Amino acid sequence: MEGGGMNSYVILMRGINVGGKNKIPMAELKLHHEELGFESVVTYIQSGNVVLRSDLDAEALSAKIEDMLPKKFTLNSSIIRVVALEYETFKKIVMQAPKEFGEDIANYRYNVIFLMNFSTTKAMEQIDARQGVDEVWQGDKAIYYRNSIPNASKSHLSKITQQPIYQFITIRNWNTTTKLLQLLEEHKI
Repeated sequence: MEGGGMNSYVILMRGINVGGKNKIPMAELKLHHEELGFESVVTYIQSGNVVLRSDLDAEALSAKIEDMLPKKFTLNSSIIRVVALEYETFKKIVMQAPKEFGEDIANYRYNVIFLMNFSTTKAMEQIDARQGVDEVWQGDKAIYYRNSIPNASKSHLSKITQQPIYQFITIRNWNTTTKLLQLLEEHKI
């Protein structure tokens, strides 16, 4: 069913079900999104990924969800952040990934850093990639990185959690990112 002015979004929640903290049952998360009036709500895995349709803009949508979460769930809400990305924006992020990104899964882990009201240029200044272990690419709306599996313990990218930028990002692996695009396309009306 098509709504007037409705857009498809992917919602990425930072700080949900990380290290066993801030656990949210996905069925309840879906229900509470539907109670807010969002349509075609689909959750994906346990890390705070939601695909939905709404007539709100991305900023208002993020704010509404951030407001709802601590009211419906027992959370450390100081670390919870939400980014809403409209279908075309999310698709562009996936399509702008470096050539062959995500293809050598035997040797590399691939991740996408999604930014929350923070420029990729400023973010790149805070990312410490270790030569020969980490590779980082700057996109328009996201940062792409891969790190060598055999040298994972030598990666500097794990230090991002200690940088000021950490409060403005959420990270998804490449498989999750591409699956979310697939879900968006399947549920786009």
